Amino acid sequence: MKKLALLLFFSVSLTGCKAQKFTTHSVQKGETLESVAKKYNVTQYSILQLNKEIKQNDALRPNTILVIPKGGATTSAPTTTEGNASRATQEEPISFTSHKVRKRETLYGIARRFNITEDDIKKYNPELYSSQLDKRMTLKIPQYRRTGGQEGMSEDDFETYTVAPKETRWSIAHKYGITIDSMLALNPDLSKANNYLATGQELKMPKLPGSTVENQETQLYLSYTVPPKMNFFQLKQRFGVEPDEIVRLNPEITERGGLKEGMVIRIPQKNLDPGEVNTENYNFYEVKPKQTEFSLTRKFGISYKDLLELNPDLQNGLKAGMVLKIPKEQKGDFEVRNSLVLDKINLLDSIDTANRPKLLFLLPFRLDRLDLSDRAEVANTIDKRNSLKYSLGLYSGALVALDSIAELGVSVDVKTFDNQLKLARTKEILQRENIGSLSAIIGPLDLASLKETAVRASSNQVPVVAPIPAESDLSLSNVFYSYTSPEVLRGRMLDYMTEKYENQNIIIIADSASAKVKDQILTKFPSAKITKVLEEEKNIGINIESLRQLLSDETDNWVFLETENFKLVSSVTSILNSFQNSLLDPKDTKRDRVNLTMFTTNKNSAFENDVISNTHLSNIKFTYPSVYKSPDNNSFSKRYEKKFGSLPDRYAQRGFDLTFDLLLKLAFKNNLMEASKFVGETSYSGNKFNYERDAASGYYNQSSYIMTIEDLSIKEAE
Repeated sequence: MKKLALLLFFSVSLTGCKAQKFTTHSVQKGETLESVAKKYNVTQYSILQLNKEIKQNDALRPNTILVIPKGGATTSAPTTTEGNASRATQEEPISFTSHKVRKRETLYGIARRFNITEDDIKKYNPELYSSQLDKRMTLKIPQYRRTGGQEGMSEDDFETYTVAPKETRWSIAHKYGITIDSMLALNPDLSKANNYLATGQELKMPKLPGSTVENQETQLYLSYTVPPKMNFFQLKQRFGVEPDEIVRLNPEITERGGLKEGMVIRIPQKNLDPGEVNTENYNFYEVKPKQTEFSLTRKFGISYKDLLELNPDLQNGLKAGMVLKIPKEQKGDFEVRNSLVLDKINLLDSIDTANRPKLLFLLPFRLDRLDLSDRAEVANTIDKRNSLKYSLGLYSGALVALDSIAELGVSVDVKTFDNQLKLARTKEILQRENIGSLSAIIGPLDLASLKETAVRASSNQVPVVAPIPAESDLSLSNVFYSYTSPEVLRGRMLDYMTEKYENQNIIIIADSASAKVKDQILTKFPSAKITKVLEEEKNIGINIESLRQLLSDETDNWVFLETENFKLVSSVTSILNSFQNSLLDPKDTKRDRVNLTMFTTNKNSAFENDVISNTHLSNIKFTYPSVYKSPDNNSFSKRYEKKFGSLPDRYAQRGFDLTFDLLLKLAFKNNLMEASKFVGETSYSGNKFNYERDAASGYYNQSSYIMTIEDLSIKEAE
């Protein structure tokens, strides 16, 4: 059964949506925007305002449900006589359809077929007054109102739908064959700022045709005009229908000696069971304007036949706003976020120089405590104070980013303040600044000031970007956490190892503080072995012989080390280094040597302590998740050195990548929240960004790298 296509759009406020009264109209074949407007005594403009997906000159698709404003009286339907009877001169067609003239057809035969007069045809095809009917012609056929027309739909045509676990707006829209705009129109309480749906939430949705009749089986057919060079094999590939079935349904094919260009034939529409439509089985894609069937099949690497089987509504034509179902395992030149397929956007090619972003930097430079005349003391202070080191590094990289975006033709208004790591100072700055005019705020670094800034900016929905790790209890939609959280990094690492797993021997070494992490690893790898960590008051370590017994010389050994204690890291890396490439039993020289790799899901400061041997880490190919990698090229380094006379550190690199990413998105759309709906993962020389909206608590970067230390160098794992 065909699904209803509900094309709605409200251009009024929430209060207005609740007060306005509407009816709905199911489009019949051949109806036009003009005829529908006349039927309900409303203007075409008012229909266009409420139905975003249709345009002034678009042909209306049959079964489309239009929202019609109430208030105008419905015009009465004049009665017509059967056959080619004359009509009153004041009667106008309610719609038009088109007809391609076939060989040997006559004007009389066409008029009889459509139950109109020859004069009716000539009136709307004036070329027939001076020329003969020709098979290459496409005629405009008027349609007149008959009695018994369908009335507008009522509230009984809608139902209440309860959101199930793991369902999204896109999966539900696909299930009902409507657009996201339609869902928002029917449910004005849904947020326009985010895509959150709660399990158990109730939505108003259109009833599908026949949904109230049990066990009905209706065969539907598609009218298809045969294009040039079409053959039965191509029809079978496209629609999955055998040639003999097509001939049986269209006897004129035999009468006319085969399949001919211009024939209008019937194609049986498959009654497909779409299966469970949820985010575990499928991804979803919202069709963009000007996309074609060819571009979609190429994009998703899927045949049109397969796409049609998953989305039967495609038989009625591809329309912007349609939600398509795509197999979960399908790969291609696209990115998936929360089961929604995003188009990859080249931000460098999408710059709008008319956009002029306004940035505010709030960083703790602590200039009030620096004696700038004593360069040695300033250098010493910077080295000792992390907040100053981060601030100067981030800001110096940001300045290079501002130079780079200016070269691309984008003007940026920038204000920078030293909040001195003081909440009072932060409040003072925010009090006197016009926050509502800003495109984004970068900083502050301290949590108290970050909270204050986020709260003040939230009323104007101004984005606040946290440039370093920040754990906050804020529940505000305007905070962008740019530093990927440890939980996301851990998940990324476990997913990576699951993909690489080929029956390796897995051993877990985790202290008591990492018990939860150990359980997470066991969930992924239930057969993993556990090495007990010996924890005393001042000492921590493992039993070497116990570990030796767990190692294998028949397959690769993967060792997880989960701890924040640098002493345990030092001890374990030393022990593992001694086992690498050794014989478990020195007397059995016929056995293979031990091969092992050490992993962690959280590379914290314990792994960077001075007592940890980088040589040991390299020998055991230490592998870990990271938010940062060493730059692949030195173009930024050259620009930085030219500007500041020294090479950049990792904080300067992050400051550049973070700011340049922000500026490119604001140059694409001068609204970071809007840009984040369209832009997926962005990658630069040392950092990646992929912000995902999490209900009402902000935007979180989901990007990361898997890094490994090998041959005394750090590189991205393959």
